[in-house]
Amino acid sequence: MKPWLLLLLLALTELTSAQKFSILGKVVDGDNRSLSYATVTISKKFLRTTTNDQGEFAFQIPVESRNDILSVTMIGFQPFEAPIWSLFQSSGKMAIIKMQPVSLLLDEVVVLDKIKPGEILKISISRIDQNFPTEPFLMEGFYRDLKKLGGTYVSLLEAAVKIQDEDYFAPRDKRKLRERVALQEVRSSLGYSNKFIDFFEKDNLLENLLLNNMIRYRLFPSEDNFFNEVKLEGETTYKNRKAIVLKYQKEFEMRAFIDKLNFGILYIEYTDSRPAEIEKIRGVEGKQVKVKRIIDFSYLEKKLHLNYFKIISQVNWYDIESGKLKFETELERELLIYKIDLNSKKRITLEEKMKSYGLQYQDQSYNQKFWSNFNAIKASPLDKKAIADLEREQPLEKQFQMD
Repeated sequence: MKPWLLLLLLALTELTSAQKFSILGKVVDGDNRSLSYATVTISKKFLRTTTNDQGEFAFQIPVESRNDILSVTMIGFQPFEAPIWSLFQSSGKMAIIKMQPVSLLLDEVVVLDKIKPGEILKISISRIDQNFPTEPFLMEGFYRDLKKLGGTYVSLLEAAVKIQDEDYFAPRDKRKLRERVALQEVRSSLGYSNKFIDFFEKDNLLENLLLNNMIRYRLFPSEDNFFNEVKLEGETTYKNRKAIVLKYQKEFEMRAFIDKLNFGILYIEYTDSRPAEIEKIRGVEGKQVKVKRIIDFSYLEKKLHLNYFKIISQVNWYDIESGKLKFETELERELLIYKIDLNSKKRITLEEKMKSYGLQYQDQSYNQKFWSNFNAIKASPLDKKAIADLEREQPLEKQFQMD
């Protein structure tokens, strides 16, 4: 028997010996530069993860899916597809996935002479009811928030969640959460109770994240001046769809990828650097200096569903009397949806529903077995710095057990 065939048979035998197996990979461009936040999906199934800041991912895949196709998509790159079994590496080695770029072409945008860029965005917003869910669905996801003080990580919270929603119709009250959330597991570091915690948002941070979904809650400006200033950046391919790229660069910055076929909103990146007063506490005054949102959607049964959502908020704290900068805080939140059930008959009950107060007060006994098998985002150098900061006194595993 040829050596390569023997290795393949051994790998396949290893795959079939467990209910799930891990695919470790790194996504890079043609120059071997890491591609962060690429979407990794099992084709025809809403099982997915995303790459971290170093382009790495770890995917727990059901053994029955070993013959399915693994797909990687990224803005500005051609989709990558390969059989899952061909990417399996023994001994914890990473499969290197190289993505090929797609040019951003302005001269191919045939809608330019027919519809103004601002009108394209208006149409996209008006068609949210058509392009997004119109019937109930259940999502499963991974939530994480990290808090930094003066460049040092001081707290970590992670949660496995289920999110039930009825549809994407415009809400009557944009301040009231339409989704019903159930917390499967929650774990947090001891830093969640340190003396600086008052300088971060005190409400339910996951609820606040969901309420900032610009598409779900229609958080776009309605003034004509806004739409008149929307510009056409070009056309590209995103997740096998031809996409029109729009941008807005005035009091805030926004970049949107719009499906050229049906005007569905595929991706939005929003950055607001306008200073805003937060609160006064303990002799200092907080001013928000930057908020960045990244929100990504993927098709499932011809409807766009939430795939990944991230918000980074930066606040500077000044001495009230002198006006001098005392310290800086940063809050990073992300939600990865890895599974969606369109036919679930199970409803999240009022008893199961997440409470409106902070998640750190809703955590349960630490379930080490659950977390060791959970398909969370793989640790990256950024995460390793966070771990090093958070473990200055004791390992996170002990903190999870004590909290």
